[in-house]
Amino acid sequence: MSVNVEADLRGRAKRVKRAIEAAAVRSGRRPEAVTLVAVSKTVGPELVREAAELGITHFGENRVQEAEAKIEGLKGQLPANVDWHLIGHLQSNKARKAARLFALIESVDTLDLAIALNRIAGESGSRLPILLEVNVGGEASKFGFSPEALEEVFPKILALSNLEVKGLMTVARAVSDAEQARPVFRELRRLRDRLKEAYPVADLRELSMGMTGDYPVAIEEGATLVRIGRALFGERTL
Repeated sequence: MSVNVEADLRGRAKRVKRAIEAAAVRSGRRPEAVTLVAVSKTVGPELVREAAELGITHFGENRVQEAEAKIEGLKGQLPANVDWHLIGHLQSNKARKAARLFALIESVDTLDLAIALNRIAGESGSRLPILLEVNVGGEASKFGFSPEALEEVFPKILALSNLEVKGLMTVARAVSDAEQARPVFRELRRLRDRLKEAYPVADLRELSMGMTGDYPVAIEEGATLVRIGRALFGERTL
């Protein structure tokens, strides 16, 4: 890696971490309560290694096939505390591979997918951590449960004994002003709170929301996981 690329990444990482800390403080929360997930789709392994050396321990991938090549290629080259999140849409025919590769699947968007993952996890005698993706804005171009549909099927998902439902995830509409995304983040938090009140046994500690253009607002609304790509790695080249 060139010195310039390394310096750019180091500088960007510092700026992102400062912004996370500032947003957490504004909302009366500890900065440690917010986890940075570096979105590494299309990012080469060398840059992932450098990010890990800077202390980033969570990486998010959109596609199982790309992630598999990257994860296998970096085996033994990253700190032991590094883990991988699937943040993109998961097709059921890739569910088995995803369950093997990822520490957290953030994009479980149907009851059928949850049932399939539960079966796969049961075959290996393990419990698989997941988030449930919610299409808060009702956008036709996005995957996820509607809030109403999730409230209806949530007890069925909660009953799947091989899954650990850790919380909820959403992708807000791309906007020019991050404040325009605030209602989406607020509604996800309120949905989580309603589910938690109705089902006290549920964990639901995680709210994965906020990306490069709006993550400070997401943190102010309760995000515990923010998915940052461009602000860390620069514009995508692919």
